[in-house]
Amino acid sequence: MKFSMKLVLSTIIVLALALGFSGFYFVNYVFETSLDREVGQALDESSILSFAFETAALNVPLKYSVLPDSVVEEIASKLEMGGRSEGRLLRIADEEQNVLYTSDGFTADEGLLPQTDQHTKSYRVILEGDSYYVHTCVSINTLDRILYLETMKNVTEVFTERAMGFSLYRKVTITMLLTGMVIMLVIASLLTKPIRLLTKATKRMAAGDYTYRARQISQDELGQLTRDFNGMANALEENICKLEEEIEAREEFMGAFAHELKTPLTAIIGYADMLRSHKMDEEKSIMSANYIYTEGKRLEAMSFRLLDIIVAKQEEADLQEIPVQELFVYLQEMFAEKREMDIRFHYEEAVVQAEANLIKTVLVNLVDNACKASETGGAGSGTEDTAENVGVVEVTGQAADEGYRIAVKDYGIGIPEEEQHKIVKAFYMVDKSRARSKNGAGLGLALCAEILKIHHSRLQIESKVGEGSCFSFVLPMEGRGTYEE
Repeated sequence: MKFSMKLVLSTIIVLALALGFSGFYFVNYVFETSLDREVGQALDESSILSFAFETAALNVPLKYSVLPDSVVEEIASKLEMGGRSEGRLLRIADEEQNVLYTSDGFTADEGLLPQTDQHTKSYRVILEGDSYYVHTCVSINTLDRILYLETMKNVTEVFTERAMGFSLYRKVTITMLLTGMVIMLVIASLLTKPIRLLTKATKRMAAGDYTYRARQISQDELGQLTRDFNGMANALEENICKLEEEIEAREEFMGAFAHELKTPLTAIIGYADMLRSHKMDEEKSIMSANYIYTEGKRLEAMSFRLLDIIVAKQEEADLQEIPVQELFVYLQEMFAEKREMDIRFHYEEAVVQAEANLIKTVLVNLVDNACKASETGGAGSGTEDTAENVGVVEVTGQAADEGYRIAVKDYGIGIPEEEQHKIVKAFYMVDKSRARSKNGAGLGLALCAEILKIHHSRLQIESKVGEGSCFSFVLPMEGRGTYEE
């Protein structure tokens, strides 16, 4: 059953109970009030009749010392005649409760007589046939006799009015319940509309439409629930987009990895098969062995880089205070024998927060990439100023507001703008043929990005095709000075 119907039915049940109890109490209260009034009138009339009987008895001739039965009957007959227009019914019994006079239509039994004495009046409401009566009984003490006067007053109208009241109230109650049901259906529909909208949004999202949002139509608790649902949907959509991107990146990674493995393995297997199955002169044998060695070293370098990336993703950097000079001296020693390149160092002395070995790996990769990009002929399409700087790599360190910035700049081939956000992915290479000729696999920048990530930094790239590239990152800084070479 729908929530709106539950709301309507529960409201109708409560309303029906409330109207039923209140209606019963009201109609019954009116009935009891009317019945009490009729009983009071019947008792008053009984007292009046007993007084009239006693008065009439006093007018009996003195020759009777005791009131005879015939006189009792005569007085009773006159009393009945006097109230015939009012439908007066009476009955008189003697001391032995023997009936002396009874009006036509007086059908009540004698059950009330034993309950009546000289000092009490008694009454009851009885049903005779289809009519209701107030049956009263009172004692009369006159002329040394004790008589019992009973009356019957028709109160059927009071009971009829009660039945009509209940009937009318039932009709009013049913009308009010039906009207209330219609009104509650409208109210319940309005109240549960946010729930229906949330249900629709949930079904749309379950079907794969993660961009769908529930429309907020109120500012109450259900409105807050809608806002929270939409907030959850936003977070879910972001997470799903990230998962899809990760899956896509993983698929690209696996494809690139398989391709990168296939190329050197094909060369290794091919040249090894030539050495195994053919007799070749010394020169060709050395060339084949050289190809096998070169491709093997490439596979070795690629495996080590992949291992470094995996480790970097799982590690947390152990930050220590490191003098910048230590990093730059290490680079100078690493690239001291690279005579064909003009590597220039300029840095401000300072102390940074980093893990030395990991940051050295980042710097070596960046300088090595810059050297490859700056080889002669790499900037043939650049400007005159760029052409003059072919073979130049600038490594700088400078204090900035956000920390200590280290930058590696070359004047080489540059990177197209649409490729710049992809080059930190594993196995991605802008110029694949050139990278493979240098035993590259597109893993260096991916490793740099992962190392900087655990240092809470990131690789910033500025590049123009034919003019060169600048790779930089920022580390937390302690002190500063200046050094230039």
